[in-house]
Amino acid sequence: MQRKNKTLGEFIIENQQEFQYSTGELSKLINAIRLAAKVVNHEVNKAGLVDILGAAGETNIQGESQQKLDVLANEKFKQTLQNREIVCGIASEEEDDFITINSQDEQHQNKYVVLIDPLDGSSNIDVNVSVGTIFSIYRRVTPIGSPVSLEDFLQPGVNQVAAGYIIYGTSTMLVYTTGHGVNGFTLNPAIGTFYLSHPNMQFPETGRIYSVNEGNYTHFPQGVKDYIKYCQKEEDDRPYTSRYIGSLVSDFHRNMIKGGIYIYPKSSTAFNGKLRLLYECNPMAYLAEQAGGRASDGYRRILEITPTELHQRVPFFCGSRKMVEKAESFMAQYA
Repeated sequence: MQRKNKTLGEFIIENQQEFQYSTGELSKLINAIRLAAKVVNHEVNKAGLVDILGAAGETNIQGESQQKLDVLANEKFKQTLQNREIVCGIASEEEDDFITINSQDEQHQNKYVVLIDPLDGSSNIDVNVSVGTIFSIYRRVTPIGSPVSLEDFLQPGVNQVAAGYIIYGTSTMLVYTTGHGVNGFTLNPAIGTFYLSHPNMQFPETGRIYSVNEGNYTHFPQGVKDYIKYCQKEEDDRPYTSRYIGSLVSDFHRNMIKGGIYIYPKSSTAFNGKLRLLYECNPMAYLAEQAGGRASDGYRRILEITPTELHQRVPFFCGSRKMVEKAESFMAQYA
């Protein structure tokens, strides 16, 4: 049992042996993400005091309006990872293409690539609602010494060596896994240190919360419509409670603690759904499975989908195992 006053730094050092490639590089990488998270947290917390609210006037590769904090968070994470010289490439939801990073000797000796959604749910910033950062880490598959390539990023989620998120809410938490369970660390803002506050996080096997944007109900597949009606029916322990924040990190975090399911399905207006496989679904699916939950696109396990492009979108069903299985049973009727 992990003691709850342990710092993130102490935890990383003590658990390095659980990682099969324990050369210290992954630990440095997690520490770099921790540093960038503290910088972004500082900016988020003063969002109402300086001119970083609202749209930046640009659109990202997905055609979505970029918020000023999207741009700021993207730059902070890129700078921190580049300056530490511990990754060979970065792919961001806010960038058109991946970024190649040379080590000092320009021999491309670094082994890891990072995929990141710098500020998930950033449209909520203007109304002071929780937002987050999502990250995913892979070992490169191209030879060390060569420049990083698209192949290094287009790996199925089962190949992830670490994944996690930072939630900027009433408290700031960093939650991550390296394939040996999920642990959450809460930032003490007085001293700038993350402490282990949620050891061995687990999804309840089932729950009573469903998270879906019901405003799009008429555009959903019939299987999703049927599942929503099932959730609303007065029977057994139902109706369930509908809770939808509009920030994947926030909805996922609440459901992991209380038990629930998050659904962002395909629709008649978004045939492949809205969420990105590489920046959102894969890391959250990895966390969910490590915490005893389940994640699929309604039919297939998310972590087994082989990506074909950097900004690929997929439908997403994720949360307590029995709830996801029930939703999948409704989807299967219309397969």
